[in-house]
Amino acid sequence: MSLSDHVRTLGRGPGRSRSLTQDEAQDAMRLMLDGAAPEATGALLMLLRMKGETAAEIAGLAGAACAALPQMPPVDLDWPSYAAGRTRGQPWFLLSARLVAQAGHRVLIHGWNGTDPKVRAGLAAAGIAVARTPAEAADLLDRDRIAYMPLEALHPALFALLSLRDVLGLRSCINTVCRMLNPGRAAASVQGVFHPSYRLLQAEAARLMGWQDLSVIKGGGGEFERYPAKAIAAFGLRDGTPWETTLPARIDEARRLSDTAALPLDRQTATAFDVETVLGTAELALDTLGRTQPRGLASELWARGARPHAA
Repeated sequence: MSLSDHVRTLGRGPGRSRSLTQDEAQDAMRLMLDGAAPEATGALLMLLRMKGETAAEIAGLAGAACAALPQMPPVDLDWPSYAAGRTRGQPWFLLSARLVAQAGHRVLIHGWNGTDPKVRAGLAAAGIAVARTPAEAADLLDRDRIAYMPLEALHPALFALLSLRDVLGLRSCINTVCRMLNPGRAAASVQGVFHPSYRLLQAEAARLMGWQDLSVIKGGGGEFERYPAKAIAAFGLRDGTPWETTLPARIDEARRLSDTAALPLDRQTATAFDVETVLGTAELALDTLGRTQPRGLASELWARGARPHAA
């Protein structure tokens, strides 16, 4: 089939159009990654946006994107980072990811945050080095148990599709597909979203893809970062079965995330609010990995204050 066939399926009009099946969505992504006509690519992405993506469509699109990835070293926890960051402060979740690595788990962060520089600027302060090839990622994971890989190095063709936002002027489903890449084929993944409706969409897409353990929250600025001052609804999978819970507030202090934008990403200057953000996020990540007493473990690792390898 050509990409225009899939555009026709989506755009025939009221009463005639329908959503793509998982197999059709997989074929559509393969065609886009192989260089389909840009007009058809833009049409398909915007039709999906107007209609609203289904879990089967996301699973199919992500399946094809994953199949085009290079062979990556195995990891325990997949941690995508694709929020634009306009409403957030410093990326304290990076320190959470470092705690998970210090607990003995191999963590791969991958991402792209548009014009917002805070995540990548915070990597060095968190002791997380950048890998630009699978071999570099393998070396860093062996050394530090954690690495960050930019999407433009990990999957250039998918990055080009994501960058169409600058041309189309609107977010597309590629943002969601990137969160579903799981390049290290981890059994556990954590994901943050900005819009609450995507929590169940991504959880169901993961189930269709055969994932085992996943936690999705509406997180700080759209990242997997738990806001500590209110109860948070979490969705996902445990042992491949749909799962959801409500996480209680950890601190009685209301604050806008952007209020911490001027603080450096440094445990020495972190406020009580920041520390609770780090620990609460690490706790849920460790729970996703199946660790018992994850809150106590996160607190113990933070108190120990082990310094990471230099990034």
